Amino acid sequence: MSDWNTNIIEEFRANEGRVGGPFEGAPMLVLHHRGRKTGRDLVTPLVYLPDEKDADLIYIFASKAGAPENPAWYHNLVAAGNTKVERGTETYPVTVTEVTGADRDRIYAEQVGRMPGFGEYEDKTRGIRTIPVLALRRA
Repeated sequence: MSDWNTNIIEEFRANEGRVGGPFEGAPMLVLHHRGRKTGRDLVTPLVYLPDEKDADLIYIFASKAGAPENPAWYHNLVAAGNTKVERGTETYPVTVTEVTGADRDRIYAEQVGRMPGFGEYEDKTRGIRTIPVLALRRA
């Protein structure tokens, strides 16, 4: 794991799920996943979008900052179908479902409205890939 991610995770855990810097005020989680090729247990800090009507449902975005390929964690989650997340001071299991079509577009647009950088990621990937949106539901 990169030093960048390690530092964010340490700050997240030391501050009950809050971090500063470019993610200050953003809803953050620590995603646990197992490498589908390596079998290693991995953790990745991510911003998320809470569902407006369902407290047990959140959305994450496989943006990889606008890189031309999806992040490894996306493939790990799709293959597994479930995982666990840390939110605030709580760790709990979730099921994983990919959101597609109009629902995906609506949710992604909501995230862009809250964090405009996601619009820049979408611009970078246009014509290369559609950034996946995953729904994580408390199991």
